[in-house]
Amino acid sequence: MESKLIILLVVIIAAIAIAQLVRVYELSSKLRGKNEHEISQKDNNFNALLLLIFMFIQFFGFIYLMLVYGWTGRGEAASVQGKETDWLLNLNFIIVIAMFFFTNSLLFYFSFKYVKKPGVKAFYYPHNNKLEMFWTVVPACILAVVIILGLKSWNEITSVSGADAKVVELYSKQFDWTARYAGKNNRLGKFDYKLKTDNNELSLVTKNTIDSAISRMLKGVTGIESIQKKLNDPAIILSDSIRFSLEKKLSSKERLIRLLYQMKENHDTKVDNDAWDDFIQKDTLYLCVNQLYEFKFRAEDVLHSAFFPHFRAQMNTVPGLTTRFKFTPDITSQDMRVKMKNENFNFILMCNKICGGSHYNMKMIVVVLSKAEYVAWENKKMKETFKDKYFPVVSPDKSPNPTPADSTVVDSSAVLPEKKDSNKKV
Repeated sequence: MESKLIILLVVIIAAIAIAQLVRVYELSSKLRGKNEHEISQKDNNFNALLLLIFMFIQFFGFIYLMLVYGWTGRGEAASVQGKETDWLLNLNFIIVIAMFFFTNSLLFYFSFKYVKKPGVKAFYYPHNNKLEMFWTVVPACILAVVIILGLKSWNEITSVSGADAKVVELYSKQFDWTARYAGKNNRLGKFDYKLKTDNNELSLVTKNTIDSAISRMLKGVTGIESIQKKLNDPAIILSDSIRFSLEKKLSSKERLIRLLYQMKENHDTKVDNDAWDDFIQKDTLYLCVNQLYEFKFRAEDVLHSAFFPHFRAQMNTVPGLTTRFKFTPDITSQDMRVKMKNENFNFILMCNKICGGSHYNMKMIVVVLSKAEYVAWENKKMKETFKDKYFPVVSPDKSPNPTPADSTVVDSSAVLPEKKDSNKKV
């Protein structure tokens, strides 16, 4: 409290001192017999010299800051596409910095050279069509080159990948990332938000996950049967507001379960293997050096942005929309540690959108392995597929057709109310 009071007093005293100095200057001007708007030639020349000195200080400070902080410690680009992005960024820097030095040199030098002089009247030069054409056409041509090269790079990064690209999905939600790798067939299983359950957090579509979602919708703690029991039990007294809320939830769940039954009826079990052999990885994203990757992005809740600063890649992840790009990492994590002279260095995936209170915590370590290291890791993960980890086989009698757990098949006609004939008289 005392320190704040001292700071306040210092500010007040400084303001009073400045006001008094201004007053002294006004009085001294009156004693010299000069008005405030009258500026001496000496003052004009001094100001012109200060402008020239400021130009050199500004240029020196700019060069110093660029050399010390210009690249923000990111190091060289660690992907093939990132090197092209850096080349394009450097081209932009060259153009912008060149124009910065050129225009500021003219601005401050002309201020020094053409300082007001006694008896010399300023030359009135209001318009020149050639000059107007020059500084309209030349910047437009430069911008056209930059934009065309940028679109070329963007189209390359977002173009369709070939069959040699490994497919990985990155699932974003407040406040973490989950990676899903395509299995042996290199095809990601389909997904549908209606199938999200505790053992299917990525909402993957298979016959079993559909059955599991139906079972949960019907018999879960907050399922249809539980709500119906509360509404129909005479021993439970509900207020009007609670009853209205429960009826609203029941109506919503009945609509959803009808959609689930439609999904089950139209589902082709031939595509189940696309999901069953996928494997899910949390906390750390493992990549193979010199391997092309196609990344697909989903968001569960709000807008996020997948930002790989060291690979120079970024893409928004949008709820209800799948986005994508590709890149090829070409430096392993260990090699990058040597280049950065930092044994603790790690590549990283970040969220580049302010997505909520814990946005700062939404990070995922990225490890780029050599070919041999990655193959060993991938072979291990192939034994932890979606089917093995989330729907383990239960076969106590060792029957030849085991059924994945939590896949109860429920007959819709036993639960949903019978539809009334609209033409039938009541």
